[in-house]
Amino acid sequence: MKLLELYAKMKGDLNQIEQALERSVSDDHVLLSDTSTHLLKAGGKRIRPVFVLLAGKFGDYKLDVLKQVAVPLELIHMASLVHDDVIDDAETRRGQLTVKSKWDNRIAMYTGDYIHGKALTIATQLPNPQIHQILSKALVQMCIGEMEQIRDFFNTEQTIRNYLLRIRRKTALLIAISCQLGAVAANADRATANRLYRYGYNVGMAFQIRDDLLDLYGTEKQIGKPPGSDIRQGNITLPVILALRDPGAREPLLQEIRMIRKHEGFPDTKRAISLIRNSAGGELADELANCYIQKALKALEGLPDHTAKKNLTDIAHFVGKRNY
Repeated sequence: MKLLELYAKMKGDLNQIEQALERSVSDDHVLLSDTSTHLLKAGGKRIRPVFVLLAGKFGDYKLDVLKQVAVPLELIHMASLVHDDVIDDAETRRGQLTVKSKWDNRIAMYTGDYIHGKALTIATQLPNPQIHQILSKALVQMCIGEMEQIRDFFNTEQTIRNYLLRIRRKTALLIAISCQLGAVAANADRATANRLYRYGYNVGMAFQIRDDLLDLYGTEKQIGKPPGSDIRQGNITLPVILALRDPGAREPLLQEIRMIRKHEGFPDTKRAISLIRNSAGGELADELANCYIQKALKALEGLPDHTAKKNLTDIAHFVGKRNY
């Protein structure tokens, strides 16, 4: 089953998730309601709720229960995007103006905090303390990941290990616990929840590497923002780290990165992107993403032969090849 077919099959349940998301951020405070729904209306893959619902198929599937996991996880993701756009000084996301661009930085930061608060309010309605513990620990790790990214802005000497630890915290962990908590909320056994966690972790690592590749190799139409946004704001991603190891690209690329760092406003990244594309960095990064996909598929092997298992397999293949 192709990904679009999967979404069509899950349309009824996903529509209920979407409605719950809209209700969760609506508020008597008009400004907060407007800013919180701004990104929501821009759409998104809703991949985290999809993982929650599919993981729930391996246990006692109850949408009303799973909704109380899926909605908070998507809200936490949304809040992180609002905060990221302030840090990155991003003007657009998904082809729409960001909250910080349409309003301002202060309103965007409080909007992100508000969405976080809404997420926790919903999650605490579930009586299982394990869910709260997993969620709170993940939030702490996500904050550490964000701080590490800021610390390493324009750090051209960072290692691949630094990068992998950072994206584990920033991206992979939230996807991993989406799979894990879907199983936990559905009362699946511990071994199943652990397998789904490992699947989600590896898919999440591949997802972020592919995202970083798209930022350098994609078009503005594909990614909903100008290419080179990461390097423009100083985020040295895996393709860049690997390109800097290429003797033919290293020195000119270092020079371009220094120029980008000194430039105020909206620096030109075309030369830097060209150097990266002509190096082996992109190919090597893509190979590593594929390794994570293979690990994700391996994690699924011990699960029962359920339709959801095939769906998760299809999603892993999509993430490994995605171009938007």
